[in-house]
Amino acid sequence: MITFKEAYQKVLKHRLNFGEEEVQLMDSLNRILAEDIFADRDFPPFDRATKDGIAIQFSSLLETEHAFIIEGEAAAGVTQQSLNDTGNCLEVMTGAVVPQNCDTVVMYEHITIADNKVTIKEKVTKGQNIHYRGSDEKAGAVVLSKGIKITPAEIGVLASVGKSVVNVKVNPKICTIATGNELVEVDQLPEPHQIRKSNMLTIEAALLNSTITSSSLHLLDDKEIIRTKLEKALVENDVLLLSGGVSKGKFDFIPDVMESLGVEKVFHRVAQRPGKPFWFGVHTQLKTVIFSFPGNPVSTFANYHLYFLPWLHTSWGIQLDNLYIKLSVPMRIMPPFTRFVHVKTEFKEGAVWGTPVVENGSGDLTSLAKADGFICLEPKEKAYEIGEVVRFIKTR
Repeated sequence: MITFKEAYQKVLKHRLNFGEEEVQLMDSLNRILAEDIFADRDFPPFDRATKDGIAIQFSSLLETEHAFIIEGEAAAGVTQQSLNDTGNCLEVMTGAVVPQNCDTVVMYEHITIADNKVTIKEKVTKGQNIHYRGSDEKAGAVVLSKGIKITPAEIGVLASVGKSVVNVKVNPKICTIATGNELVEVDQLPEPHQIRKSNMLTIEAALLNSTITSSSLHLLDDKEIIRTKLEKALVENDVLLLSGGVSKGKFDFIPDVMESLGVEKVFHRVAQRPGKPFWFGVHTQLKTVIFSFPGNPVSTFANYHLYFLPWLHTSWGIQLDNLYIKLSVPMRIMPPFTRFVHVKTEFKEGAVWGTPVVENGSGDLTSLAKADGFICLEPKEKAYEIGEVVRFIKTR
């Protein structure tokens, strides 16, 4: 049995490179950007009016009241207009190019118009209400860096620089695998000794949050059937995510079957709770990575977020960031186990606090729906105190 820190580093060490692919702009949503994106011109590309109103030359303002004659108008989407007499003004619309000989925009709310003449009612600052050319980004600047998740905001940036086709990280081929004779389909009425396949559906749903559509298998407790199906799954996938079959029961065949299929065991059992029986291995020839989680729902869910997601992000080249929150209650964690306690978070006193969710062991699936994530509590002789800062693994 190894420590959580050792297991974590061993998992990350076996990251894979899935390659890159080009997709249409709208298909890149929630994918991982695989290229730096550069501004193809200044942003904004011209001095842009940010309010509907009039464009003037600031120097034409006098200490006494001054009426500006309206020469014409400048609308968005037309070429730059020009103010002929700097003592006059042009009506200007939001998004329009600021006219030549103008350096200030005054919004309609601050003026009155009568007989084609404008009187300004409020104090004016030179350059107000103008979004200057290149003030956001200069042509050639990196506007998006590779390794980020493409959200609707990034879609807008990509569109603005003309990226109709985007280079993204390839999603791995993943098969989620449930084990056990006790499992039945979601739409079936279980017998008293059976349960529905909720565990791996939770993981399939979690994968969808990373835009990964997975295949799935259900392995009955028959060693030869397990071997046959796993042999095929190893060839067809980059990653296998299993739940169950790795403890010390008579029907926990996964470790032996993996060994017979040429899978190298990296480790089996970690000094952590939940998720102690976690088995991790790689098939070096096929370049397939296997995460075999314990069958209890909380154990599977925790290990998915503790190990698989960091491994996936590392494989994609995404920088891993640790989150921290404050503990709302004292807790004692004695050696040798690292504890992962699911908590409900609350923002108060300028910080995020975590309160443990009441649970009934690692089989309590419903407790996951009440939590925002897990806190990581390393074993130590002294108790964790109220307000102590601890690592937080977000799950929603």
